Formats: sequence, structure tokens, C-alpha cells
Amino acid sequence: MTPVDQMLGWPAFELSAALDAGAITSLDLTRAYLARIQGLNPRLNAYLCVLPEMALQAAENAALRASQGRRLGPLDGMPIAVKDNIDVKGVPTTAGMDCRRSPPAGEDAQAVRLLRASGAVILGKTNMDEAAMGGTSDNPFFGRTHHPLKHGYTPGGSSGGSAAAVAANLCAAALGTDTLGSLRIPASYCGVAALKPTFGLVSTRGVCPLCHRLDHVGPIARAIEDLQLILDVIGRYDPACPDARAAPADLERPQIKPLAACTIGTLRNLEEVAAEPAVRAAYAAALGVLASLGCRVQSVDLQDYDPAAARRSGLLCGEADAANTHAAFLGESPPSLSREVRALISYGRDVSGARLARAHRHLDLIAFEFRALLRSVDVVVTATTPQAAFPFDQPVPGTQGDMTALANISGCPALTIPMGTDPAGLPLGLQFIGRAHAEATLFAIAGAFLKAAGTKHPLPDT
Repeated sequence: MTPVDQMLGWPAFELSAALDAGAITSLDLTRAYLARIQGLNPRLNAYLCVLPEMALQAAENAALRASQGRRLGPLDGMPIAVKDNIDVKGVPTTAGMDCRRSPPAGEDAQAVRLLRASGAVILGKTNMDEAAMGGTSDNPFFGRTHHPLKHGYTPGGSSGGSAAAVAANLCAAALGTDTLGSLRIPASYCGVAALKPTFGLVSTRGVCPLCHRLDHVGPIARAIEDLQLILDVIGRYDPACPDARAAPADLERPQIKPLAACTIGTLRNLEEVAAEPAVRAAYAAALGVLASLGCRVQSVDLQDYDPAAARRSGLLCGEADAANTHAAFLGESPPSLSREVRALISYGRDVSGARLARAHRHLDLIAFEFRALLRSVDVVVTATTPQAAFPFDQPVPGTQGDMTALANISGCPALTIPMGTDPAGLPLGLQFIGRAHAEATLFAIAGAFLKAAGTKHPLPDT
């Protein structure tokens, strides 16, 4: 029998099978994760807050249900981490901000409530960029989260703590948020998988917002199957959430085509984005794998779409929303916001109404055109990021979110999976973007790619 500490790198769906078979208990698994967190988190700083008493009690309850043949489902007893802008009852939701260290949340966020109802074990809260306004997880108040494969390198952001925790085997899976790529960028850098669901599919109730029109909650995990398990639990319409969207009543369940009948779109607009040679080479190889599976690869474009300009419009909307959310902290003396975030929020507060209206209309038109384009292809495939992870002392590339922002702007689901490594051994990501509510199509095509390519998550050197 495999020792439980050697199972921590298994995907959640395999751990669930072991729980089903009685090979391990949730208590065994939770204790093993907590021990690994205790040993590695001081170096990685993936967790801001670990909740051993809460986790062990939930694990004990799950173990009892399993012993009686009453598991609630595949996530029952599964240890999961939660980004610290998502409410967990009884724990402060800092959103990476010094000014939000108290009070504790009075209720679970809806996504956390659904996870608990499925029997999941909440291990703790993960580190992130201050106010989710960044892409490095270099937090001025709570410290840097380091890349699990290379200390001193960013894991990406703003959900960097969640991605690092998954990649370093400090949890079975994690929740994060994504406004312009904040789930997919760190997952790409860390060599794991992440899903930004269709806008409104997963409730954002109980989440500290960045930009209401762009914010999404989603999972990070080691395997596509794990993402599906979590989406099955948290992807439920929440009538109490203003930003939730019910699926259209006439929406048909997507029919999963044979790969030979699938058309893969590649966006000509993204060809001008400056990307590292290793990314371009891995992306070309990935398209070759998809073509070898029978997919038709077709170049498409969006009229007048400039990735950098679109990203800037999204950032402006986020800065304005953040100014509204965090207005109470702008006038504080001494200030409890970093100089950088204070400047971003102040900029959003002072932007003219006309300019903000133009930015929102810009995003509306891009979303409309992209959703129309998706009627002609089954998915659009891109690199997830134009670069691999980089050192903290290196400037953040301006192109970091150019590949990911389009899915937030359009509200379409997007999935990132590993597509290999650069010459230094750092992971690279491949992104699939699909039609609204067609997550199953993304899972099917990406799963076939992984099987054919044999791409695996590189193990952390710890």
C-alpha cells in the first residue's frame, strides 16, 4: 500500500478513489497535508492562514461517513485551500490587504459553502497580490509567495498562493479568482491546471471584488478531472448573487464531437504579442499535436482587436471598481494601502466618467465580436502566457495578461493546462477558450491533448 505522504502528489480524483476504497482516510490525508504545510510553507509562503482545528474536525466527520458507506460525493474528505479574498466563516478575509486583517467573515462565500456541503475539508487561506491588483504574489504586507520550482521567482498572480500550494502538494486543489487571468497565469507558471468558468456560473457572493464585470471564481488543480469535480459542485446558479447568470433556458448540453470533427481557432491578433522563443516553440508543437489528433487548425482574427488596448480597458474598469470597494481606506492616515495600490485605486477614483464609459463600451464590442467568432470554431487555443515565471527583481512584463484577458472580457470559459517547459525547466501553459457553458468541450479537447502529448506537472524540488 502506498504511504499517505507519497499520495500528496496524486490528483484529487485518484485520492477520491483511494478514499472510496478505504486505502486511506480523510484524517490520514489531512494530517499529511498539514504536516507538509508545516514543513514547506515557511519557505514558500503559499498560505497566509492554516486552519488545522477546523480541517481536522471536517476530516474526522468525513472519515466517519466513509466508514459507514455514506460519502457525500467525490470531494467528501478532500483537503482544499481557498484564496484569501474568498470568505471562510470565522476567518478574516484580508484580500492581501493590511487594512482587512479583521473582523472575521460572518459567513462562508457561496463557493466555500457548496464545497463544505460536498464534504470538502478547508485547509486554510492562501496568499495573493494586495487587493488582487497584481500578477506576482509579491505582497508588501504578507510577504512573497515563491515559485515551488525556483525560489526567488514569482508563481504568478494574483492567485499565486493557490497555484503554488497545488503545485507544491500542499493541498489537493484550491479556489482562486480571475479578473484578467489571475487563475490561469499562476497555474501556467506553476505547471498545473486551472479553469476560469463561464461568467456568472460560479457565484462571487462572499468574494472581495476587483471588477464586477470581469471577476470569476474557479479551481486550480493537478488534473482536468479535478477541475470537473469541483465545477460540478460550485457551478450552480446563485439567485442571491447580483453577478450570477442563469444558463439560458434553451441552452442545449454541448455535444462532444470526435476530435476529427473539431475546429481549433488560432488568433492572428495574438501573433504580435511579444513572446519568449520557448513559448512560441511549445505552442507550435502543441498545435501540431492537436492536428495529429485530427483537429482542423484554422487561423482567425477579430477586427480592430488590440490585446494590449483591451487589457488596459479592463484594468481601468478594475481600478474604478476598486476605488468604490476600498474608498474607506483611501483617506486613512497613516495609510494602510501600499503606495502602488493606493496609486492604482486613486487613479480609478479620479478617472472621468466619459473615459470609463468608453472603456466599458470597448469591452462590450470585443465581447460581442469574440462570441460571434466562436460560432465558427469549437475552441480558440493560445499560449496562456507569453513568458515563463521570472525573478521577483525583474520588471513585470507588460504582456503578462495579453493572452488571458479576452476570456474575462467575453465571459467565455477558459482552461489552462501544462504544455511543456522552457530551457530552464520552468513550466509553460496552453489555453483553451470556448463558448459560454461549453466547459465540457474544453475538458474533452484538452484532455485528449494531454494524453497524446504526455505532458506532466514537474515535481517541486523540495
